[in-house]
Amino acid sequence: YKGVYDREILSKIATNDGHGENLEYFDGWKAYDRDPYHSTKNSNGVIQMGLAENQLCFDLVTEWLLKNPQASICTNEGVNKFMDIAIFQDYHGLPEFRSAVAKFMGKARDEKVIFNPDRIVMSGGATGASETLLFCLANPGDAFLIPSPYCPAFNRDLRWRTGVNLIPFTCSSSNNFKITKEALQSAYEDALKKNIKVKGIIVTNPSNPLGTALDKDTLKMLLTFVNVKNIHLVCDEIYATTVFNSPRFISVAEVIKDMPHVNQDLVHILYSLSKDMGMPGFRVGIIYSYNDRVVSTARRMSSFGLVSSQTQFMIAALLSDDDFVRRFLVESRDRLFRRHQHFTSELAKIGIGCLQGNAALFVWMDLRHLLDEATVEGELKLWRVIINEVKINVSPGSSFLCSEPGWFRVCFANMDNATLDVALNRIRSFVTRGRVDNSTMTTTAATTTTTTTIKKKRGQMELRLSFNNRRFEDGLISPHSSLLSPHSPMPQSPLVKART
Repeated sequence: YKGVYDREILSKIATNDGHGENLEYFDGWKAYDRDPYHSTKNSNGVIQMGLAENQLCFDLVTEWLLKNPQASICTNEGVNKFMDIAIFQDYHGLPEFRSAVAKFMGKARDEKVIFNPDRIVMSGGATGASETLLFCLANPGDAFLIPSPYCPAFNRDLRWRTGVNLIPFTCSSSNNFKITKEALQSAYEDALKKNIKVKGIIVTNPSNPLGTALDKDTLKMLLTFVNVKNIHLVCDEIYATTVFNSPRFISVAEVIKDMPHVNQDLVHILYSLSKDMGMPGFRVGIIYSYNDRVVSTARRMSSFGLVSSQTQFMIAALLSDDDFVRRFLVESRDRLFRRHQHFTSELAKIGIGCLQGNAALFVWMDLRHLLDEATVEGELKLWRVIINEVKINVSPGSSFLCSEPGWFRVCFANMDNATLDVALNRIRSFVTRGRVDNSTMTTTAATTTTTTTIKKKRGQMELRLSFNNRRFEDGLISPHSSLLSPHSPMPQSPLVKART
């Protein structure tokens, strides 16, 4: 009755499920919000490994702020700029802000490209930038092709209010989830057969959730494809400076320089400081388009989600400091490399592999050998065990529309070293306690509600899992009175947080 009543008096956008909050991807966040881990206050809590956040270089930014208090209008050294920053600013943004961001984008791409500050359009985070760009490129009912797996937040960012459809085309583990022209062409033709107007392709480079960067040949193939079809190419490059290993990051802006026959009006870049700088709270989103009409229209639309003048002022000073930027980029890549190496090498010791990645803030972890059955249901069953018993929030591959059950995205850069080691200990305990050759372990109904059977098949362990009343903590098992349902109502929505 309530649903019918709401639909009578409210808009469609207020009463549909397009926001995506019911996805398992966000259920894990709710479990964490309900019982967050803390080393001293709640050491049995859920560790958040579902949030793609870069916390590895806050010390560098803090050090710079202490040395440059004039960058903030809230200090004695900067307060004389208060009135200039507090009064009305037009939606073009501070000139020094746009210049600093354009310069930083060039440095983040090894100065292979020069970005024009006049093409910088700011928006409230990558979410706002993505939606604004889609409003400029497509009408409700139009569609964009997107390789899967892809970020679940795109369903909110790109579809919910724009009315634009996303059509996934499958990438497979057989070729390390690389984009193929055959899959792209097939998806395009299928859409045309259904009378769906395809307006473009959206890719993330580096990829979320794969943690891999696109190679030059793939980018050239995509540019050629959109040029022939006269559709758009949107490249989300918000993880550009997180490439910590070879091959180096190649931006679409670099590739297009060598393809003069391509219509640049069809090419657009999304960027932000949320991942590269670890500043999602500052809500700095950027549209960089080669299309003049898109730039002018997006700039007008940015009135609905501007970056605050105070933030622009501080960011302009920070990114204009060449010495800081140079040190930050080097140190950030080094820390990400070492964190990635430590995490993946420890997982490998217990028989858990990951897709070989060279970028981003997460790994694409392969737990297919632990599934009870190779289905989405089997994946979610294992995921609930990881959430409720191992007490770690990871993101199941099905939330990313991965076609192969058993892959999970695990974030490793949003915590300190000690917390990461606690998480590794929990995973280690979970896996090693289940590794029993050719045996079936059954406990009585008084102490357990399920049976865990472990078989050895072709020399590889297959762990069959389901709920019981025990959980793992720091290499030990401790009892607890109840299991937290990932669907439990939460006092605060996780979706108010930055895009992940």
